[in-house]
Amino acid sequence: MRPASCFIICLLTGISFHLSAQQLYMPRNVKQAIAKGTRSLNGMPGPHYWQNRGRYTISIIVQPPSRAITGHETITYYNNSPDTLRYLILRLILNVHKPEALRYMDVDSNWFTEGTVVDRVLVNGQNVDFENPRYHFTWQQLPLPDALLPHDSVQLTIDWHFTLARSHGREGVIDSTTFYLAYFYPRIAVYDDYNGWDRLDFTGYQEFYNDFNDYQLLVKVPKNFVVWATGELQNPDGVLQPEIANRLKASYQQDDVVHVATLDDMLQHRVTLPNDVNTWQWTAHDVSDVALAISDHDVWDAASVVVDSATMRRVSVQAAYNDTAADFHRAVDIGRYTLSWYSRMWPGVPYPYPKMTVVQGYADMEYPMMVNDATTSNLYFSQLVENHEIGHIYFPFYMGTNESRYAFMDEGWATTLEYWIGEAERGKEAADSFYKQFRITRWIHDPAQEEDLPIITPSNVVRGVAYGNNAYGKPSLAYLALRDLLGDSLFRKCLHAYMQRWHGKHPIPWDFFYTFNSVSNRNLNPFWNSWFFSNGYDDLALTQVKKAGKDVVITIKNVGGFMMPFDLVVQYARRQQRIHYSPAVWLQHPETFTIRLTSTEPIQSLYVDPGIFMDANMQDNSWKNISR
Repeated sequence: MRPASCFIICLLTGISFHLSAQQLYMPRNVKQAIAKGTRSLNGMPGPHYWQNRGRYTISIIVQPPSRAITGHETITYYNNSPDTLRYLILRLILNVHKPEALRYMDVDSNWFTEGTVVDRVLVNGQNVDFENPRYHFTWQQLPLPDALLPHDSVQLTIDWHFTLARSHGREGVIDSTTFYLAYFYPRIAVYDDYNGWDRLDFTGYQEFYNDFNDYQLLVKVPKNFVVWATGELQNPDGVLQPEIANRLKASYQQDDVVHVATLDDMLQHRVTLPNDVNTWQWTAHDVSDVALAISDHDVWDAASVVVDSATMRRVSVQAAYNDTAADFHRAVDIGRYTLSWYSRMWPGVPYPYPKMTVVQGYADMEYPMMVNDATTSNLYFSQLVENHEIGHIYFPFYMGTNESRYAFMDEGWATTLEYWIGEAERGKEAADSFYKQFRITRWIHDPAQEEDLPIITPSNVVRGVAYGNNAYGKPSLAYLALRDLLGDSLFRKCLHAYMQRWHGKHPIPWDFFYTFNSVSNRNLNPFWNSWFFSNGYDDLALTQVKKAGKDVVITIKNVGGFMMPFDLVVQYARRQQRIHYSPAVWLQHPETFTIRLTSTEPIQSLYVDPGIFMDANMQDNSWKNISR
């Protein structure tokens, strides 16, 4: 953006200091959104911000062990944009299972199905021709008989069917009578203010981008099958035997774990009403998706936890798992602790939904109010995975970030929350060790070019280590460095402002960057450029130590370029001194930093300790006084 253009926008929006904001690279479509007033240079939604939404009523029939699923839905789609829409884009995510679909992942023969088959589509009650896609399989254009005008709505009725894949990943068969259903219904793609229709292919690799919608979900299953789903169960007395329903209701007010349905209950068919078919009814509001699990033998635990001390609001925490999974016997307790800690500590925002359900599957994957985690023999790791996946409730579900294009906006934060809560659960030393081993070591010790791609690189165009490290470890380090730079109080203020501004909306990276700039009243663009827009990495070098009178002058070179914090460890004859330096030291002089130490004691050695940030070359981080 030219300085003159930025000056005009600053005058119009009352921003006094944002000429500096032009220092960040900005895609043309984001510049256009700012010019149209849907985004702003202070990080707030612009005065003309809008987003579309839908109201979904979904009914599906599932009859395990048959993997055949049939569905019927009504969608009321609200066009809040200023644009006239002559067609919609339908997302058919399960078409990634079609043999000919584009995939960025290895699969075996259990993966393949015919995908989602759309049997009928009505638009405002009128039958329309719909051609199931023959290419770009996971989305399809749906022409509208009549254009959808701004601030108007359209109603779709869709019948469809699919076969659940035998594979068990983010969705599929867990065992012969335990299913996990996700992405199972045709949905309208996001139409947003900066990119228009979202036409990215789902390749099974990257994740998702959805509108905030309201859902009514009806799941018809045979007797003795229990359903767990996103949202709140509306008819417990209509599907559960009285004793089981009473246990479930009691768990809503209890801290202690209630065994809602034991293995014996399940095997003796004492859980559901004995109707041939039970219809489980769920509702969920202002969420980006719904998912569900079904089983006739998983056990069911539940309890609750207060997440808001001001209102004493409680959240239900539930778990569904095979009784042989030892780690899952603690899933509800771990979930209660996680929700309480996240609500009170970091991010310090009360958990926003009424429920969280932890399901034993295979995916280690998040969904609104649900996680699907694998069982492991290592309780430490199982706890960490549950921490991480529940953290996604804030990022991306509290704010509707575009996971497909900007994975670091959710995975980076979930990784950071995982580390912070790990410090509280296991102590700093254990949390540091695991974080370095699991999140940082592979990246920092791999000098390959793909490791150095900027974090801002769209996630949909990278794969392998470039995707993984740009989504998880590198942005997590950036967030940790940012907290170190700003200090806890200011960092929390900025983070809460960002979350409040964009709760229920669709933030993009520039909204995040500019919110922190404006709320902190600092030009953080050098920091953003270093961590998110450069080809940098973590590497500091202690290049020179010299005497200057009574002082010792130490020169630290930032070889890798990332504005990382570090400790200088000074070893004297009888004591050791550790001095911390925040990333602020690099803001004015990004390449080198000079430290002047005054001491009456001779220094025996110096060591630049990067801590959990690690260092690509530790061989040049130390100095020994050989003149003694």
